[in-house]
Amino acid sequence: MLSHPLRPRPRIVVASLLTVVTLAATAAIGLASVRSYTPSPLDQDAAQTAEDALPRLAFLRSELDNGGGERMQALFPEGYFFSSALYGLSWVNVAALDPGLRERALEEARWALERLESDQGTAPFPADADPEYGVYHAGWSAWLRGRIVELAGGVDAAPEEAALLEEDAAELDAAFRAALESGTPYLTAYPGQAWPVDSVVAIAALRLDDRVRSAEEHTPTIEEWTRAVRDRTDPATGLIPHSADPRTGSPLEGARGSSQALLLRFLAEIDPAWAARDYATFSRLFASDIAMLPGVREHPQGDGSPGDVDSGPLVFGLSASASTVALGDAVLFNDGDAADALTGFAEATGSAIETGGERRYLGGVLPVGDAFLVWSLTAGGEHAAPDPAVSGEFSGWWRVPWHVATGILLVLLWWAVLRSWRPFLNRPGPLR
Repeated sequence: MLSHPLRPRPRIVVASLLTVVTLAATAAIGLASVRSYTPSPLDQDAAQTAEDALPRLAFLRSELDNGGGERMQALFPEGYFFSSALYGLSWVNVAALDPGLRERALEEARWALERLESDQGTAPFPADADPEYGVYHAGWSAWLRGRIVELAGGVDAAPEEAALLEEDAAELDAAFRAALESGTPYLTAYPGQAWPVDSVVAIAALRLDDRVRSAEEHTPTIEEWTRAVRDRTDPATGLIPHSADPRTGSPLEGARGSSQALLLRFLAEIDPAWAARDYATFSRLFASDIAMLPGVREHPQGDGSPGDVDSGPLVFGLSASASTVALGDAVLFNDGDAADALTGFAEATGSAIETGGERRYLGGVLPVGDAFLVWSLTAGGEHAAPDPAVSGEFSGWWRVPWHVATGILLVLLWWAVLRSWRPFLNRPGPLR
């Protein structure tokens, strides 16, 4: 029986599909390779960094207006809060980089703060805690309010907000005094649970309150807290631990990448020299040990422990959340090699799409990730820390094995394409 003349043979179908797949892979790998050379914020001027942040923030605002915070809340307990807080803080950073955006940034940051203090913003947290709603909510809210007062021009320019900040700081100070007297430097975020990173944020808010009011009211508490924390560091790394006994402050779990990357941003406000030393240690112990994959490990090198809800899924021990936040540390501490590698890798793997003035990563399915990224990229708008003693923890040659591996993949794909078409190319007459 003769086959229908218009029906393609199976081998032609396979060759055609393989060609389409290979063309798509070539385009994707080529685009990723180009994006891997995206300059980090340390290689741009402040105005360029601010301008680059605007389409990212436009996407986040659209998401928050359309239930993005609630969707993130369904994924983890602080999803709504984090999405809003980072949006507001990123706008403050943008205005610090480009003062021409100050008024718009104040409007957006104040809108974000309202979300933190709304019923939805406080719902996951214990109302009867000390401070109210726990140290996580109190610390981040006070920090955002303090940045808003600072951006507005200080106490005289924003007297009502400054008064609220002073009240927030007084409540936090009293809570820390009580905790220190009971034997721990750490306040709880939820009943019976203390994560040191939350207390670091809150202590930074006290330092910020003093700074915007040109006062030293909280200095005694901060100094006593600092001594207590230094007496309770992770014995394996010398860094602030991931979790602690809420009664004694003793480490329950050693330093981890996700919390360490986050707390270093705020430790720089509390004690810049201490933060710089810990950043150097963090870089040495937590930098990726996989040459092809720049990033940050969730656990120190040599520790193969699995990930959890804090770290997210780990790839060869690397945490996407820790790596994204560590980009902000690299910018803040002026670590050019790390900033270059982490920016390039994020752009190469994030599959960013910009349409309608909005830029989103991974199709916009995880907007809180976009929020962390823009907060990190705009970290230059924060109070700078001294340069740490970092030397080569993030290699500038990471793209070489990346290019080699993807190049080999493309060669194999195109070899398979040519092989699949060879029988038809060598056959005389039409393809039937």
